[in-house]
Amino acid sequence: MSKILIIEDEAAIRRVLKKIISEENESYHVEEAEDGLVGIEMIAKTDYDLVLCDIKMPKMDGVEVLEKVKKLKPEIPIVMISGHGDLDTAVNTMRLGAFDYISKPPDLNRLLNTVRNAVDRKELVVENKKLKKRISKKYEMIGESEAISHIKNMIEKVAPTDARVLITGPNGTGKELVAHWLHEKSERVKAPMVEVNCAAIPSELIESELFGHVKGSFTGANKDRAGKFEAANGGTIFLDEIGDMSLSAQAKVLRALQENKISRVGSDKDIKVDVRVVAATNKNLKKEIAEGRFREDLYHRLAVILVKVPALNERREDIPLLINFFAEQIAKDQGVPTKIFSDLAIKKLQDYDWTGNIRELRNVVERLIILGEHEVSESDVKLFASK
Repeated sequence: MSKILIIEDEAAIRRVLKKIISEENESYHVEEAEDGLVGIEMIAKTDYDLVLCDIKMPKMDGVEVLEKVKKLKPEIPIVMISGHGDLDTAVNTMRLGAFDYISKPPDLNRLLNTVRNAVDRKELVVENKKLKKRISKKYEMIGESEAISHIKNMIEKVAPTDARVLITGPNGTGKELVAHWLHEKSERVKAPMVEVNCAAIPSELIESELFGHVKGSFTGANKDRAGKFEAANGGTIFLDEIGDMSLSAQAKVLRALQENKISRVGSDKDIKVDVRVVAATNKNLKKEIAEGRFREDLYHRLAVILVKVPALNERREDIPLLINFFAEQIAKDQGVPTKIFSDLAIKKLQDYDWTGNIRELRNVVERLIILGEHEVSESDVKLFASK
């Protein structure tokens, strides 16, 4: 059921609009407000899928209503209803965020098309919000240990800034979760977050991957191609396993950080970029610097904020929460009932040496859900999760 509100001071026009819209689609539930003040009160209490609002009204005109609704519930599409003398104002309301405007007397086809399009748009906005919540759930940081609480507090302080962050920690500890939360809680969240696994790209291709290339710059470069820095413009680039990046690529990254511009492989043309850089590594970069494999000047550019993600063995008190989280997540993904882990099973898992960290724990939980009984017992752990 789509809820539609008509804000119009002339009762006859309200009735006509309500009749036309209600008869068009039985799923449209149409309500009325006789002026802007009443309309705002109703919008504050109800989530409407569409508002049709007259421009010239006593007490509060349509432009004021539009401005207030955009602050109160910006996702609601608003269609302005304009008289002949209001067209200039109606056009101006589009700049203020109105979905569309309809002239009086309304053309029937135009009215119904606008209503359908506006309702569809609201559904799309809601669906996108649900999708974003699912994405956020995927990267949720689970844990209440002192170490994880400290990281969460750091993220809250650092995320709204453009400060560069270097995330360190062993493989499988969730460094990418920290990077995603830094982006999702930043002012850049509406722009892309682009991930680059520096260890997975051959050294001879890393510069092309990061900065792009022009046609003919090397064998196989059949056309111009933008790199990851350009793709992340306005957003965040996450350089995972940056300790594996070649020294020549490090020099170009350093220039990008210093000058906010890059050049594609085979080109002398500078391209301005506005990118926040978040990097991660499982290596000791100071040792890499001492051995000549990592640039010290790049390290200091990247490590404005240092976040150390602890190994799972250092935060065993979080293991019960992680087990329950993974059990629910895996059951949902596989379409099976969630299995319960007995207290003794959880205690047994807490005592393990988790060399593979959280990634290994998730694999073990999935194995136990598949092979264990309805309640995963200590014996199931001994049988199926033996190290």
